[in-house]
Amino acid sequence: MKATCIQMDMLFAQPEENFAKAKQLIREAMASGPDVVVLPETWNTGFFPKERLSELAERDCARVKRELGGLAAELGVNLVAGSVANVRGGKVYNTACVFDRAGKCVAEYDKTHLFTPMGEHAYFTPGDHLCRFRLDGHDCGLVICYDIRFPELTRTLAVQGMDMLFVVSQWPAARIGHLRALTVARAIENQAFVICCNSCGDAGETHYGGASAIIDPWGELLAAGGQDEQLLAADCELEMLDGIRSSINVFRDRRAELYRV
Repeated sequence: MKATCIQMDMLFAQPEENFAKAKQLIREAMASGPDVVVLPETWNTGFFPKERLSELAERDCARVKRELGGLAAELGVNLVAGSVANVRGGKVYNTACVFDRAGKCVAEYDKTHLFTPMGEHAYFTPGDHLCRFRLDGHDCGLVICYDIRFPELTRTLAVQGMDMLFVVSQWPAARIGHLRALTVARAIENQAFVICCNSCGDAGETHYGGASAIIDPWGELLAAGGQDEQLLAADCELEMLDGIRSSINVFRDRRAELYRV
């Protein structure tokens, strides 16, 4: 499965411009012939305009589903549509949507681990479920940014059969080494492909670090992004998974009975 990450430099607190830009970049991404295209975290607003968050946020992801779901169907491509600031039931969530080639929304996920050092928990409501879905017959999982620091989350998805983990993020340049290390670790320990799509550029006072990556289950970088806006593509050879998992069978050798806290 060929994946293309859109390492987007979104405009802070300007959702109209960001919708137009995201759709244009998705069209440009089709030049590499992807099976799945990936956007970063909160691409509609940037991370995150505290004073006008509810005003600028999506309403139950209606526009994302209409415009990006429609674009996925038009282009015949799977789309992991990053995440957006999203109002639902009077609360604001950091919500990701996933669309199949027919434009059907096959998964919605609200970020479960909110980034307390930047006050995300004071403005957003955490989600209450994990995210599993299938694209082209393959088992996939999705996490949002800070979620990647919690290995219990991704291991749960892996035990349930995940072959590909999508990570959508707005990770700052100041800690970009952590993102690189964590995504490689999640790929190796869960014997899965990791497709990490980060943002770049400035949002408020924070500079975001790019460094999007597509990583195989051995932890090898199939593609690695720089600091600027770009499209990043690589083939994920899913047929290699059985050989890796049989040669080092960590799922068979787990001692789950010892891991309870």
